[in-house]
Amino acid sequence: MQHAEEITAVRSLELITDGAILLDVREDHEWVAGHAPQAQHLPMSELAERTAEIPSDRTIICVCHVGGRSARVAAALNGAGWQALNLTGGMEAWTAAGLDVIDDSGAPGEIV
Repeated sequence: MQHAEEITAVRSLELITDGAILLDVREDHEWVAGHAPQAQHLPMSELAERTAEIPSDRTIICVCHVGGRSARVAAALNGAGWQALNLTGGMEAWTAAGLDVIDDSGAPGEIV
């Protein structure tokens, strides 16, 4: 199995600013409650059917709640030809770094 390089939330934000995509692989109820404003949502459970939606010409940073699911998704993407990284500590690390979280309406969100 492929491996995914681990990066911090702060480094992730730097890469996103430079054009990387933050791919949130959590399930719908987690996303709705709170996610990074810059993120795109693609639940891990739908990955196989929706990989065509993931740009192959940009770095993909995968994130979940604490980093387990996103590590598996990033490894799978790397094995299929993408350049994917895993956000160590997931959305828990994102919020611990003081980075913004919004809900589906754009109001301040929470990580569930």
